[in-house]
Parts: sequence; structure tokens; C-alpha cells
Amino acid sequence: MEFIKNYFNAEKAESLVFIGFGIFAIVLSVYFFFFIKDNFWKGLAIPLVFFSFIQIVIGTTIFTRSPKDNLRVENILKYEPQKIQTEEIPRMEKVMKNFVYYRYFEIAMMVLGLVLMFSLTNYGFWKGFGLGLFMQCAVLLSLDFFAEKRGHFYIGHLQTIHQKN
Repeated sequence: MEFIKNYFNAEKAESLVFIGFGIFAIVLSVYFFFFIKDNFWKGLAIPLVFFSFIQIVIGTTIFTRSPKDNLRVENILKYEPQKIQTEEIPRMEKVMKNFVYYRYFEIAMMVLGLVLMFSLTNYGFWKGFGLGLFMQCAVLLSLDFFAEKRGHFYIGHLQTIHQKN
């Protein structure tokens, strides 16, 4: 059962990273938008703020949900181990499938950010917007990469437990 605790503790720790990046980006955005007069920085601030709120909501949701999920899975394993196959593995397979959709979205937004940065000739609002979009989606993609990797490891352990029973 140690791997279950490790998985959910790592999930909880990464959620704090999500929240931390979100708060940092909001503070940075406020500075860029209100204290720097150049349109480039105002453009950069908008995607930073938008994706920061998403990061904070996701991070907070995972942080508060992880201990409950940990307890739920430990109880399933202890009292109803057959539910690992019928409930927890299918839940995790759905989570893993969603990571693929997140990855495509994040890559598409990064490409859009690059297009905005390099297709426009003047150093203005849309170049800043493109840079902000690229940076935030690169952070999300990186964090999701580690979460997905951890999820594959967790599913592998769940399947091993199921095969033993």
C-alpha cells in the first residue's frame, strides 16, 4: 500500500507546484499590466493571468482531493480488492486518456504562441500575448508530463495487485 500513499503524496506535491506557478504568474502579470507601459508586456500578462487561474483551480482541486482519494483506494484495497479492477483502474485509464487531450491542446497553444511571436514584425501586444501563451502552456505541458508518467507507474502497480488476487 506504500505505492498508493506515494502516488497521492506526489500528486499533492505537484498540485502545490501548480498553485505556486499560478500565484507567481498572477503577481508577474499584475506588475506587467499595471506598472509597465509597453503593450508587449500587457499582451504577455493576459495569457499569464488566464492560465494562472486554471493552474490555481486545478492545483487546489487536486490538493484537496488527493487525501480523500488515497483513503478511498487504500480502503478498496483492504476491504474490496476486486474494485481495483472495476473502479480504480478504469478511473485512472480515463485520467490517462485525458492527458492525451491536454497534451494536444497545450502543444496547439504553444504553436499558436510561436506563430504570434514570429509572424508579426512589430514588438507589440500580440508578440507579448504569443510569448505568454507559449510560456504558460510549456509549464502546463511539463507538469502534465510528470503527472502522466506518475499515473502510468501507478496503474502498473494497480494491475500487479489485481493479478495477484
